[in-house]
Amino acid sequence: MTLQRIGILGGAFDPPHQAHVAMAEAAIAQFQLDELQVIPTGNAWHKPRNLSSGDHRFEMARLAFSHLSKARVNDIELRREGPSYTIDTLRVLADQFPGAQFFLFIGADQGKALATWQEIGEIARRAIICVAERQTSESFEPVAASHDIPTQPLKLPNLPHSATEIRARVAQGQPIDALVSSTVALYIQSHHLYQPAR
Repeated sequence: MTLQRIGILGGAFDPPHQAHVAMAEAAIAQFQLDELQVIPTGNAWHKPRNLSSGDHRFEMARLAFSHLSKARVNDIELRREGPSYTIDTLRVLADQFPGAQFFLFIGADQGKALATWQEIGEIARRAIICVAERQTSESFEPVAASHDIPTQPLKLPNLPHSATEIRARVAQGQPIDALVSSTVALYIQSHHLYQPAR
């Protein structure tokens, strides 16, 4: 009996954009995942700004990843009280998927800061940590690791989108159609998200 291969892709998803979706698609394909758990961040202790409500971020993630049959948007961290840590999520998922092999997918910036993560040694024991590498014109840009934590590369096309840029464009009334799915763009518009304070 082969082990279930379960991916974990966490993030603020404020909003989820095409680079997030490309990361999910690459993760499923490259690591032959049986399922990808997409987990919007709860109380993000490391974020310097206030996030949009968990309900909005969950719904946008559900829309953004709906075309991926193996992706499941999970509100586990949104329901958690207090600071939300990856190790806590891994422990809960280990109970839900006994014996599964877990793959934790993170961006390059997070990869460089792994040594600061809560119980990073335990995370590395419980999951294979896969760090996104964006493709440059010549090759894949290697992840600069400043730690001894084993990681594997997740190779991505070069999509320089950022949620910060998208929020700024919405606030300035500029189009975001090329950066997010049409369903997410419509959700942002209909719920008046990322508008400047009046």
